[in-house]
Amino acid sequence: MTDTIIIGAGLSGLTVAHILKRRCYGHRFLLLEKESTTGGAIRTHTQDGFLAEAGPHGFLDNCKESTEILSETGLDNDCIKAPLGRFVRYIYLRGKLEQIPQTPPAVLQTSLITWKDKFRVLGDFWKKPLAGEPTMAAWVAYRFGPALLPFIDAALTGTYAGDMEKLAADGVMPGIRELEKKHGSVIRGLIAKKRTSTEERRPSLPAMTSFRQGMQTLSDRLVAFMQPELELLTGCRVESIKKVDSGWEVISDKGLFSAANLVLALPINSSLALLKDIDTTMPATTIPEGKIATVALGFDKEVTLPPGFGYLIPDNENRYTLGTLFSSNMFPGRSPGGCSLIEVLIGGRRHPERLTCDDNALIDHALCDTRDILHINRPPVFSKILRHDNGIPQPEQGYPELLAWRNRLTAEHQGLFVCGFGWDGIGINDMIKTARRVAEAVMAGNRDQERESPIKKVYF
Repeated sequence: MTDTIIIGAGLSGLTVAHILKRRCYGHRFLLLEKESTTGGAIRTHTQDGFLAEAGPHGFLDNCKESTEILSETGLDNDCIKAPLGRFVRYIYLRGKLEQIPQTPPAVLQTSLITWKDKFRVLGDFWKKPLAGEPTMAAWVAYRFGPALLPFIDAALTGTYAGDMEKLAADGVMPGIRELEKKHGSVIRGLIAKKRTSTEERRPSLPAMTSFRQGMQTLSDRLVAFMQPELELLTGCRVESIKKVDSGWEVISDKGLFSAANLVLALPINSSLALLKDIDTTMPATTIPEGKIATVALGFDKEVTLPPGFGYLIPDNENRYTLGTLFSSNMFPGRSPGGCSLIEVLIGGRRHPERLTCDDNALIDHALCDTRDILHINRPPVFSKILRHDNGIPQPEQGYPELLAWRNRLTAEHQGLFVCGFGWDGIGINDMIKTARRVAEAVMAGNRDQERESPIKKVYF
């Protein structure tokens, strides 16, 4: 018997455990993880002087909750940053790389969008809100015009590895949809939000942030503060959960555990598999995922990459790959001795069949695209395929209903908290913000409270 059981030692579970340990003296918790390793989707691969990421490559430095975690763990001194204002990002459009504008003035000046299509964006003022759950493609075309679809496609590819013809606007941008419905226009709603906002306004674009030894530094540091076996138990597969008079019981292949509080800090589909026995009104037992493979390619110092972060490819360009990150440009120390490292992304929601290819075939496909797009004709001096078992949860039709069901479930069951990959976003900052909210509710003995949907800015 303990105070709190946390299931899942990905970033969400590790953050909840960290906050309980640091801020609630005497609170007993046990973190259960089915794998022998921790960190969930965060996984850094190092080999022959090259450093690549199988999961997230970084996070923006515009989230105070993440900043606090870095300060508390001492990782604020280990950060490396790539400011969006100084690093170019590209879209592969009409057969060539084009720089993506990141600020409103740059959007007005770009020749990628005609003046007619720029003025069409203002049609948002007179468009009534779309009813139901429109897809991102239908919603953007209706409100702002079809000329923006390649850019939205690229943004959603870079974020979700998703399909804009399937992703629901209410799932991807719930805060924006609420403003649209309340004010009758997205632009009008954003203006009203800005006038009443008390948030500190940043003077410039945020920076992409990582660590000298890769993203796994974050999860490893959080684990370092925990006592093995007493606070953290790996290799423990949870089979079922049960509500009892004293709180919650967790049945696992290593025995039965009891606690007053239960935090499910799992990817959304893993959570649903355990919650199905708690509430039979569950609107869905799974949601779609977008799986990707990363092809890490290292080249000798004769190869020079374009400046910037990398590029994204809209699906209508009919390339095999989703995009490419210029990893050695973004962060120093990703490649040895003047070499270059790129990480090519393949698969996603639209093309899961491509992940059935063997490693050599994926490398060949990645090299074919980089030869055409980046004009790299030299063979790589390093290559590695990084595959991940878990995919990226896709907020498609029915996702808002699932969130509402989760909120009702946690409101009705004292001591139950549900967070993790896909529930309230998929980014590092999303995970940390929600985990902190859950940890604070546990410490206060409250139920998790439904919050206002955030307004997230779109960065490529």
